[in-house]
Amino acid sequence: MRKEDCFYLGKIVTKYSFKGEVVIKLDTDEPELYTEMESVYVEFGTNLVPFFIEKSSLHKGNQLRVQFEDVYSEEEADAILKCGIYLPSTMLPKLTGDKFYFHEVIGFTVVDANFGEVGTIVHINDKAAQPLFEIDRDGKEIFIPMVDEFIKKVDRENNTIHVDTPEGLIALYL
Repeated sequence: MRKEDCFYLGKIVTKYSFKGEVVIKLDTDEPELYTEMESVYVEFGTNLVPFFIEKSSLHKGNQLRVQFEDVYSEEEADAILKCGIYLPSTMLPKLTGDKFYFHEVIGFTVVDANFGEVGTIVHINDKAAQPLFEIDRDGKEIFIPMVDEFIKKVDRENNTIHVDTPEGLIALYL
């Protein structure tokens, strides 16, 4: 499986028991959607390797406690510790309206109500206090916070996102 055909679900953050169980910190607002999975892809370097799940249960909010097949000791669990977890993109529930997945809008054009066409989304920065659209406008970077008050319309047909930002925000970057 290629990483480009998958989405990041989370990361194995710790061992849970001496029998090889691990805890996955899920990168989702709806962890309950992922309690019945049969398998996941575990990232080893540049490869994604399928791992089959024997049992899993929710653990402390957005974490999943998992027992993988063929991982039955602390040493075997150590080998997958801190690895990323991926699922095929086809398993994502379809979103409609103004809701979107971060990876889905890369390449979309941002149009501001006052400024006009801002540029193309090249990345979503989700490391800040709030996620930001990273937009390329002729080689210049523009950052727009991804807040509901700014996002007016997601037009999947035309690959555009219409925003209404405070006056002067975009001009700061130009």
